[in-house]
Amino acid sequence: MTKRTHSGRSTLAVHAGPGPDPATGAVMPPIYATSTFIQPEPGVTTGWEYARSGNPTRAAFEQALAQIEGGAAGFAFASGLAAEATILDLLPHGSHIIASQDLYGGSWRLFHRVRKHSANLTVSHIDVNDPAALKAALQPNTKMIWIETPGNPTLSIVNLEHAAAFAKQHGLISVVDNTFASPAVQRPLEHGADIVVHSVTKYIGGHSDLVAGAVVIGHDRAELVERMGFLQNAVGAVLDPFQSFLARRGLMTLELRAERHAANALKIARFLEGHGKVERIYYPALPSHPGHNIAMKQMSNGGGMVTLITKGDQDFTVRFLKKLSLFGLAESLGGVESLVGYPWMMSHASVPEDQRRDMGVTPNLVRLSVGIEDADDLIADLETALGV
Repeated sequence: MTKRTHSGRSTLAVHAGPGPDPATGAVMPPIYATSTFIQPEPGVTTGWEYARSGNPTRAAFEQALAQIEGGAAGFAFASGLAAEATILDLLPHGSHIIASQDLYGGSWRLFHRVRKHSANLTVSHIDVNDPAALKAALQPNTKMIWIETPGNPTLSIVNLEHAAAFAKQHGLISVVDNTFASPAVQRPLEHGADIVVHSVTKYIGGHSDLVAGAVVIGHDRAELVERMGFLQNAVGAVLDPFQSFLARRGLMTLELRAERHAANALKIARFLEGHGKVERIYYPALPSHPGHNIAMKQMSNGGGMVTLITKGDQDFTVRFLKKLSLFGLAESLGGVESLVGYPWMMSHASVPEDQRRDMGVTPNLVRLSVGIEDADDLIADLETALGV
């Protein structure tokens, strides 16, 4: 059967990757639960030799994700942080990174509490949209610019084209954490980024049943493709075949799910924006969001994340969280079910308090991962809980 090229995102989500299994015609690539592969003779392989170096099930997911992100090659890892850690291995000892301020707490921990000590890595957190701040942060040993957009947890928006152009001008590797958007909503490589990283656990997996990470390299960075392939094998934090199968399955419905996440999130954001017990709402598709205009140029919709600041203190906010019924209080995000997070004590707890506040993480900030349930039911749940 001839494999055709399609440009529609939903079509691509279903048909990206290697296609049916050539050995059996199986529509879904099988789970190759093997650690090694027979070689016809020494030094001659069938294309597979050892499962850390490559596995057909993992490759099917990697190829599909790379096509959907519009990249040259994909690499799957055992978690989002394993993917991030391997990206950092691209850098020489003693390197400096310019990073956005609105950043996942696990990334902050990796930068400042692990690689600062193991690799003498230093990081400057700035407003990446400020040209003066970018210029001031640049150092002789700066090697990378690290961006989250939308950011975690205040959903700040970075102008991807401007940041990527700055990186190219100064010979830096540009990395974009695309977890909150997913390739269904935003494709950073199309805006000039070199590397995209995902916590596949979130929207790509989409069902809260796997832990995985992934990296996709842009088409014009062949040297990064070669280096990342080497590091994936050398470091060895690879994704196993079972998780790879689930991740590939998740990709196939990503576009459909993303539409419902965003539609529900927009309804909820509009409801909360006018609520008497809500001080502020962060949602990129609302005109009130400071990054709204940029977001609507580089995102297809506002995504499924909504962040709110209650008008109450920490005690009120905790009571609100405990009162919620449909929104489950849990770590993570991006699943079909709605979840609520409390970054002050959960995702960003490892960040020192003063720096948490600098990032906009306060005791009355709440992060909603809006699922695909009926929006009216979710709104009713929030209305009831806010009445505590």
